[in-house]
Amino acid sequence: MSADEADEIRGTTLGTAPAPLSVLDLVTVGAGSTATDALRTSVALARFTESRGFHRYWVAEHHSMPGVASSSPAVILAHLAAHTDRIRLGSGGVMLPNHAPLVIAEQFGTLEALAPGRVDLGLGRAPGTDGATAAALRRTDTLNEGADDFPQQLAELTRFLDDDFPDGHPYRRIHAIPGPVQGSTPGGVQSPHRPPVWLLGSSGFSARLAGLLGLPFAFAHHFSAQNTIPALDLYRESFRPSAVLSEPYALIGVSALATDDEREARRQSRAMALNMVRLRTGRPGLFPDPEEAERHEFSPMEEEFVASWTANIVHGTADEVRAGLDDLRKRTGADELMITSHAHRGELRLRSYELIADAYGLPTA
Repeated sequence: MSADEADEIRGTTLGTAPAPLSVLDLVTVGAGSTATDALRTSVALARFTESRGFHRYWVAEHHSMPGVASSSPAVILAHLAAHTDRIRLGSGGVMLPNHAPLVIAEQFGTLEALAPGRVDLGLGRAPGTDGATAAALRRTDTLNEGADDFPQQLAELTRFLDDDFPDGHPYRRIHAIPGPVQGSTPGGVQSPHRPPVWLLGSSGFSARLAGLLGLPFAFAHHFSAQNTIPALDLYRESFRPSAVLSEPYALIGVSALATDDEREARRQSRAMALNMVRLRTGRPGLFPDPEEAERHEFSPMEEEFVASWTANIVHGTADEVRAGLDDLRKRTGADELMITSHAHRGELRLRSYELIADAYGLPTA
């Protein structure tokens, strides 16, 4: 593996940050805003974080959630590619069981052609939605998410990406376009390069699989904090060197919101918790504003959930968030921190990343 290929995975630590910093975007839609507003914020955020040296910008696949406009990561990433020049773009992730592997290979082959050398393909095995919506996506009443199925889907996708099904395989003459086959066709000059694959997870399954395959691993600390250290330990213990990586590389997603005053951070985090209460109880909606959260009468059970949820959000002033991120990096040993900032208004999300960048002295050009 060349140094350039290694750099596609391993980020560079800048300023005084404890690790490379990246972005996870759910394209949050707040009450009173539109999906168009949210997508415009995503473009502004991608351009800003690129200018400040953030390593990558990922978009997460979710479905049937009014407050999350990221149901089509490949479409959003193509749009972001047209508005950025350097920052890595990727899926955090594509929920592979929702799609035919050939379709994903074609989508990300297209993205690689649009933004050569800066596309990541992050894959998860959860549906990214409720069971009924997953059934509609897959056009089946049977949801097969067993331990045997995802590795098979992953292997098939990898074969399509590399165009290397063996002779005799029923897919041997099927090619993902754009893809490597164009370079081996008479007159072809297609680059053999394809997006690096990451495995995503919130438990031990994908951690172990990523380790066994020698792939980079992304853990969803932002909604499964209690499993973070066990999953990272399992990944590192299971890791086998591969053509992709000689040693483990793991990033964690972390929910962080920096504001100009501590009170606003508390208000926004409580609104975030209300949003999750509604999601967990089957009532997803637009991201509520803090005033709505302040008016909401939380039940004792909901208050218990709110306390647990907000405890895992790194929020406060820039100095407080910096200290929280430093501590998290120290506790987990994560190789990269992927920050997701949620707030009712897009300008607050942008301001959060600006405050974090300034707190760590990240470059300004």
